[in-house]
Amino acid sequence: MDKSTLKQYKSLLGEIPQINTKLDKLYKQRDNIQVVQIKVTKSGDDFPYIEEHLTVKADEPREADEVNKRIRLYELRLDEAERMQREIEEFIAGIPDSTDRQIFELSFLEGKKQREVADAVGYTQGRVSQIISCYLQD
Repeated sequence: MDKSTLKQYKSLLGEIPQINTKLDKLYKQRDNIQVVQIKVTKSGDDFPYIEEHLTVKADEPREADEVNKRIRLYELRLDEAERMQREIEEFIAGIPDSTDRQIFELSFLEGKKQREVADAVGYTQGRVSQIISCYLQD
C-alpha cells in the first residue's frame, strides 16, 4: 500500500454516491427508451423453410446501445472504487498496533492533518510521520 492510494479514500467516499446517482439516472433513461418496430427475416417453421418477414417491437437500437454502454462503464467504475475502498479499509484494519491503526484511521479515513493526529494520540508530528512511513512503500 502506498500513500497516494490511501489519500484517495476520502475522494472514493464522495465518488461512490455520485456514480450510484448517475447509474440510477441511466437505468431510468434505459426504461424510457422509445420502442420501435423493426422488420426482421426468419426461416419458415416447416420444410421448405421459406424466408419470411416479421415485424417485432424492440428498444431503439442505437439509443439502447449507447445507454447500455454507459451503464457498463459506470458499473466498472463503481466496482473499482468499491474495491479500492475495501482494500484501504482492510489494510488499515490489518495494522496490529492499536495506536498505529488509530494514526492511520485519523490520517487517511478521517482526513486529519498529521499535527491533529499527533495531538489526538499524544505523539509529535514527526513521530506520526515516521509511523506512517514505516508501514508504507513509496
